[in-house]
Amino acid sequence: MGNLMQVLKKDGRRCGEDIFLDFENAQPTEEERPVYDQVKVVLDQSVGILEDLESYAGADEAIRNAIANPNSDEHQHMAWDAVCPLVKKLKEFYDYSSDLEEVLPLLLQALCAEDPVASLERKQALAKQFAEILHFVLKFDDLKMSNPSIQNDFSYYRRTLSRMKMNNAGGEDQAVVTNEEANRMSLFYAYPTPILKTISDATTKFVAENKDIPIDNTTDCLSTMAAVCRTMIEQPELSARFHNPETILFCQRVMVGVIILYDHVHLIGAFSKKNNSIDIRASIKVLKLHDNPHLEGLLNALRYTTKHLNDESTPKEVKKMLAA
Repeated sequence: MGNLMQVLKKDGRRCGEDIFLDFENAQPTEEERPVYDQVKVVLDQSVGILEDLESYAGADEAIRNAIANPNSDEHQHMAWDAVCPLVKKLKEFYDYSSDLEEVLPLLLQALCAEDPVASLERKQALAKQFAEILHFVLKFDDLKMSNPSIQNDFSYYRRTLSRMKMNNAGGEDQAVVTNEEANRMSLFYAYPTPILKTISDATTKFVAENKDIPIDNTTDCLSTMAAVCRTMIEQPELSARFHNPETILFCQRVMVGVIILYDHVHLIGAFSKKNNSIDIRASIKVLKLHDNPHLEGLLNALRYTTKHLNDESTPKEVKKMLAA
């Protein structure tokens, strides 16, 4: 197992040196096992969810034909038959986000209830699971944003279902999701990064509801993980310990994810010049250190899903670094 050896403080800024979280090989201890097993049940589904999203082709042609031939029952039926299985798949994605929302507080409780640095060192398998959730979230949302068919399919489904109900054509009987579910799903998919919003809201809710856990514990956990990931990416002697080249991208996604969560939870956020916990300039720079085909998606996540980037307290240099 990797060794989280120390977190030093320099000039009031917490930064990682000689830090290594073994994202490739960490295994649960007996202490971690109860939470680990609960989270694993959910995480085991993530690969299949991403595969389904990557192969999501949409019903664009059938929908175009139906719109172009409004009086053709054949085209209307073909579009409806094409879109219904896709809406079922979108419901699975939506339900999975709810599953992640349920298990995330288990990990936050385990990692933040006591000193977060000591917890990250002692509970590396849980830290790995937390990282795996963030990696999944950013990858899912990046795929979702690049696939306009998702919004188009769902909008067509809702319009057609509403028209069928108005015409007494048995819309309710043919619905693959209930009207109430459709309303919730519509709000979910309206966001460019729906699962990231779900996770951000869940983290904010965790902080608000767990008054016995100091908010600094949660923000320290997030900022420490950001420092860990940044350090493992930028120091060749640490990144050389990875056996899988994809682990660098994994660390980049996780770093961006914890920065976003920190920015939502912390009062002044991750970008303020008064923030002494996250080196945001160095974090942005390490995203560009390695060849990364998903760089723009990660930069967009920082640009558009954070809370405090456009605050007056954000240095102009940082805004310039993230300028689209």
